[in-house]
Amino acid sequence: MLKFIKHNLEGIDGVEIYPIISLVLFFLVFSAMILFVFKLPKKRIDSLSNLPLDNDINNKEIDHE
Repeated sequence: MLKFIKHNLEGIDGVEIYPIISLVLFFLVFSAMILFVFKLPKKRIDSLSNLPLDNDINNKEIDHE
């Protein structure tokens, strides 16, 4: 299967840069998300973790009549 892909990509000039770009892009997004998570305040994390269990929000959504 890899032979078919390699054969098709051999005819494209400069195709070897695309895996490098995708790896750098993945690394940048992954690093940004790690930094974002570590910089979140503890209070915000606690409020987000209790969100599914919060009855006040669930009652407001059900009471839409």
